[in-house]
Amino acid sequence: MSRWLRRAGALFAATLTAFGLTTAGPAHAAAPAHYTGQLPDGASWVADVPSAWNGTVILYSHGFGPLVAQNAPDAATGQALLDGGYALVGSSYSGPSWWALSSAVRDQFASLGELARRIGEPRRTIAWGTSMGGLVSALEAESGARRLDGVLTTCGLVAGALNLNDYQLDGEYALSRLLAPTQPVKFVRYASADEASAAGASLTKIVADAQGTAAGRARTALGAALMNTATWLTGATPPGPTDYAGQEQQQQLALTQFVLGFVLSGRYQIELAAGGNSAANAGTDYRALLSGSPLARQVRALYRQAGLDLDADLADLTRHADITADPGAIATLARTSTVTGRLRVPELDIHTTADHLVPVEQENWYAHRVRAAGRESLLRQAYVDAAGHCAFQPPETLAALHALEARIGTGHWPDLRPERLNAAAAALGAPGRYLRYTPAPLTGAHR
Repeated sequence: MSRWLRRAGALFAATLTAFGLTTAGPAHAAAPAHYTGQLPDGASWVADVPSAWNGTVILYSHGFGPLVAQNAPDAATGQALLDGGYALVGSSYSGPSWWALSSAVRDQFASLGELARRIGEPRRTIAWGTSMGGLVSALEAESGARRLDGVLTTCGLVAGALNLNDYQLDGEYALSRLLAPTQPVKFVRYASADEASAAGASLTKIVADAQGTAAGRARTALGAALMNTATWLTGATPPGPTDYAGQEQQQQLALTQFVLGFVLSGRYQIELAAGGNSAANAGTDYRALLSGSPLARQVRALYRQAGLDLDADLADLTRHADITADPGAIATLARTSTVTGRLRVPELDIHTTADHLVPVEQENWYAHRVRAAGRESLLRQAYVDAAGHCAFQPPETLAALHALEARIGTGHWPDLRPERLNAAAAALGAPGRYLRYTPAPLTGAHR
């Protein structure tokens, strides 16, 4: 048994305690020391240090949302880490927007420095980020501002804000143009958060109303494909590979239940941070865009069933695409919210295979970016067979953490085959769901 797998087994009792399955062992340990503070730019930070600190600090980067300091992805994972001897620290970030990428890396490292002044320099520091925080942690992996030993990026938005805004706009525009051409929806340059929310509500209703016809379902599938929307949302297993109607139903549920309202509201926050709009579709060839999508076969099948002319719809989208970007906004997001791929430390990324908010295809783009920078030896990626955004079980993320620690400790990546990661997760209290998987290219990735 490898050293990192034994390490996973050693935390078995601690993880059970975190899940409330036992009261033995770590339940009687002294409460961790709790620290809070404020940084000069107004960001807050929070840290917890267990009495039996193992010398490792987890620098946790939270995802998109209110700027509130957080030092763990969830309570169960945080408790398991504390029981395992890890110290935890994280900041709120700062700025005018929830898209706080211009300050996040700086605030994270400043929080780490504040903690070190109180407890001493850690023996090892590992950055861990989720969702937008996964982009933060990927940027931290490229930074030389303060020493890191490794990075764990989970469900990370690693393709950056420019790609995110572009492919989301492609899908939103297609849904609006094809499903309700006489009900225009505003997609960019919002004057307020309320205006963005209203746009999200309007497009959500358009998609929900379209579900009652075969034509509406086919066109919803096209918009979903352009948005890289996963075909699995609910149920123990995804729809079959040729169950195109079932796949579209899952996509429509995702779009109407949370995706459209979330991403349009989120675009206002990104625009606020960028000082303008970075999303554009003027000049986009939608026929070429769909041809590169792994969901093209589904779209073509549903169009045939509905008796629609797919080429005509794609030509219509191409002809009327006229949204342009603000150069200053592109420059800001390129500087603050886009990775270079030039990793300085080992990084392990994990992603669910059906993530509706941060599509797993982002990992494909990111791997190419890292490879182009000549740093592919520092990156590994692993995939969990589950539907949902950041829908990991704590033992799965802890197993990934221990694998990263093995890489840091030995200088060589351990065995990351799914069966080994699943065995490590099982030793921590729940069977892992890792599988062999290669994500498709990210549709609409222009940069």
